[in-house]
Amino acid sequence: MSYSHGVKVNAREKRKSRIRGKISGTAERPRLCVFRSNKYVFCQIIDDSKGATLVSCGSLDLEKEKRPRSKMEQANLVGEKLAQKALEAKVKSVVFDRSGYVYHGCVKRLAQSAREHGLEF
Repeated sequence: MSYSHGVKVNAREKRKSRIRGKISGTAERPRLCVFRSNKYVFCQIIDDSKGATLVSCGSLDLEKEKRPRSKMEQANLVGEKLAQKALEAKVKSVVFDRSGYVYHGCVKRLAQSAREHGLEF
């Protein structure tokens, strides 16, 4: 194990690979993948059978003057925007891939917001 990349990141990568061994997106139920940096939140809906991203959204897609400073509020808006884009692309049901992150905080808020605005997990 390489410690130059960081112990926390390596632990997350191990969790991520375990999760990805069990989860896969199909044409009927694509995978909603989440990535969070220290400052922003990003997510995409991926069809793994084709290897194609169907819909993507992130904090940087929000208008700069309207972008909230807190990551929790950003995650809420990103989840809402992702659900709108997904419904426009005729995606209603997804498999949630938290990418090794603990399901709390902005990851949880993003998932709840997407559910509230029409996506089914």
